[in-house]
Formats: sequence, C-alpha cells, structure tokens
Amino acid sequence: MCLLIAGSIATDHLMTFGGKFRDSLVVDQLDKLSVSFLVDELEIRRGGVAANMCFGLGQLGIRPVLVGAAGEDFAEYRSWLERHGVDCSHVRISDTRHTARFVCTTDPTGAQIASFYPGAMSEARLIELGPIVTQAGPPEYVLIGADDPDGMLRHTEECRQRGYPFIADPSQQLAFSDGDLIRRLIDGAALLFSNEYESAMIEQKTGWSGAEILDRVGVQVTTLGKDGVRILRRGEEPIELPAAKDVAALEPTGVGDAFRAGFLAALSWDVGLERAAQVGCVLAAYVVETVGTQEYTFTPSQFLARVEHSYGSLAADDVAPHLKALA
Repeated sequence: MCLLIAGSIATDHLMTFGGKFRDSLVVDQLDKLSVSFLVDELEIRRGGVAANMCFGLGQLGIRPVLVGAAGEDFAEYRSWLERHGVDCSHVRISDTRHTARFVCTTDPTGAQIASFYPGAMSEARLIELGPIVTQAGPPEYVLIGADDPDGMLRHTEECRQRGYPFIADPSQQLAFSDGDLIRRLIDGAALLFSNEYESAMIEQKTGWSGAEILDRVGVQVTTLGKDGVRILRRGEEPIELPAAKDVAALEPTGVGDAFRAGFLAALSWDVGLERAAQVGCVLAAYVVETVGTQEYTFTPSQFLARVEHSYGSLAADDVAPHLKALA
C-alpha cells in the first residue's frame, strides 16, 4: 500500500524592498503605471502543497508518491525531495512550461506586489492515476490537494471510478471554485481536510450544512490554528485536541501541509485518529518555528520528546515504535 499525494509543485521567489512602494506611486497616473524596485534580498524557497506534504511524510519515514506537474527546471528540486524520501518518478515534466512560481516583493510596511505563474501546474489535468497505481501499488489513500482545478476534478472522478479511497483537501482553490465544483471534489471522500475558515466557505458555497457534509465524507478534520484541531465523524463524539505546547512561532507558511503529513503518517502507522492529530500538530510546530516550508529537521528522539511533552507518555509510547526505524 502507498500514499499518493496529488497537488501543486512550486517555488517561491521572495524579495525585500527597503523603501516604501507608496512613495513610488503617483495616484493620478496609475493607468500609466511603470515602476521598478531595486530589492535588497532574494530567497528562493521550495513549495507547493503536494511537495510540502511529501517532504513531511519523508521526514517521518513514509515514502509517498508525488503526483503533479513540473517543468524541466524541476531537476534540482526533484533531487532534494528524493534525498528526503519522496518518490518523484511519476511527476509529469512539461515540454513547454516552467514549474509553477510565486514571485513576491515586500516592503517594510508589509505591502506586497506579487504574481503567481501556474506554468506546468496546468498540465496536472493530463495525469492519469491508473498507470501510477500499476507501478507503485494499491493506494492506501490518494490525497487530492490544491492544484489545477481540472486536474483535481479528474483525479477525484478517477478515484471514484477505480475505487481508490481519496482524501479531499481543496484548500487554496476554494476561494476560486464555485459550489458545484466543491461538491464534486469532496463528495465520497474518506477524509476532508480544511481549516476553520475553509470549513465555513465549504458550507456557504456548497449549500450543505455541517451535518450534510458529514453524510458525504467519512471524517472531517478541521485545523484551528493555535487552538489545535477538531475531528468530526458521523454518529460519533467530536475529537478536539490542543496544538503542541511551547511553540515559538516564526513563520506560518506550510504549517497546514505539515499537519496533514504528520496526520497521514500516523494513519499509516494505524495508531488512531487522536494520535494522528497529535503527530500532525507536532510536525506542524517544527514548520511554524522555521522560515521555509521544507527547512525543518529533527531526530526521532527530539520528535518523540515533543509528543510526550505536549500529549503525555501514552501518546509517546504509541508513536515510539514507528520512529525507531528512523534512528
């Protein structure tokens, strides 16, 4: 059994401008806008929801299969992911487009000028899951994360047709999707991931109540930021858990992806939903304490110590056997 993680693969180019954008703008000339800023710093970070999740799974000893589209410029990124335990052999490489790219410049006031180039991501719609499964093996789950909307829909419909259990995680695409698309993406999912705001958006756009959503998905996992996580199941009492303790928050980007990676790793270990959420919260803590979505490191003993500190010795005892293989 394997985990297929389908979603975006991207790089972030983050620049810092020392002045203030507003000082370079002439309000009554905005229709003729032409400006250029000399930036002080450039950071290039690896990203994309699927790649972030795969990196986290690799850190916990799971070898996930990355499903997505990238450009020929993906070679260095591929090497990085493969060194960290990710199967990249099924990534589609575009002949004509670069890997998706987010380019953003920020001034000291926090104002930003940004662009997102989807590039090769638009070719996710050309990826068929069947041949991947033939080579990689039957999927424990196929997670379908934010990606080219047509690709997300194709993967979801193929999972239904072929009987692959799938996890719906539309996240960033919810804002740009109508109710019909969202309904088609989540109906029949074994598990639905969202944060609290996204959960409300799903209800508003689909017209389904919370109870109706639970009638259509097996489990709904809602992250609550610093307040932890809530797990809902039809006919069962909710599971509500706090976030990991003593987190020195630095940068929130990628925290949700890390939570999902930890959750899925623990599901693969068959330690139950509560432990899965706890492992997810601890992995998320490492990301929020680090600048960059794939820059965190830990030893098995360090990870286990954080599980015990946050959730007690019984949780640590359940997780420990699965971390020993990483030592």
